[in-house]
Amino acid sequence: MHGNLTDPKLVLYVGGNYFFAMAPLVKEFESEHPEFRGRLYWETLPPGRLQEQIRKGGTITSGNMTWTVKADAYLAGLRKVQAMIDTGELAGPAVSYVTNTLAIMVPKDNPAHVTGLADLGKPQVRLAMPNPAYEGIARQIKQSLEKAGGPALAKAVYTDKVADGTTILTQIHHRQTPLFLMQGIVDAGVTWQSEAIFQEQAGHPISHIVIPAAQNATAIYAGAVVKGAPHPDAARLWLDFIRSPQALAIFARYGFKPYHGGGEHG
Repeated sequence: MHGNLTDPKLVLYVGGNYFFAMAPLVKEFESEHPEFRGRLYWETLPPGRLQEQIRKGGTITSGNMTWTVKADAYLAGLRKVQAMIDTGELAGPAVSYVTNTLAIMVPKDNPAHVTGLADLGKPQVRLAMPNPAYEGIARQIKQSLEKAGGPALAKAVYTDKVADGTTILTQIHHRQTPLFLMQGIVDAGVTWQSEAIFQEQAGHPISHIVIPAAQNATAIYAGAVVKGAPHPDAARLWLDFIRSPQALAIFARYGFKPYHGGGEHG
């Protein structure tokens, strides 16, 4: 949670997959629209948790603190955004802006010698994996595992190894994965490539294994105005901004690519 909670002019609920890009995006937006300087509030959480917050009228609890801030725009995978337009929680149309692909995040020295998705099924390789209960990325990871090793590999990673404790499911968001790696708790975890690139740029002892295109999944990121948003015009300004050359240049720093149509839904 970031920004102005007491008197915001724009409230953004952002799927947590690019939490690291929000500060430079907000800085650029405020430079283009100075009337919003210091008046944005944003959250970067799993899309399912943000949807729950919308359904609760904007109320969220963290620890022993509870507050309410209603969203103006919701940003997540295109599939999720479109589904919420269909249920009337968001006002269409969905605005698609960038794409992302999966990667295997490992410690810099890669002690388990992971070279690809098939290695994640090995009993001795300890994993941190996004929780299917509320992280959309888990669906795409399962698809990639099946491409690499059939249903047996997906079952090994997400059922068998969860049961025996060699797969840890994230409890907050898969931004926990690099922490577990650096703490030596796990040997690998599948995340979006952009997150691995961010960790490397930050100088953390993290590296990543590229997943071949034939086994990978492409996410499309999209956004829409929340139905009944307090500041719908401001939400539309943000949705226009994230497709701008300036915003796309910020996304490109972390490996995102502009959306040009086609591909899989996020």
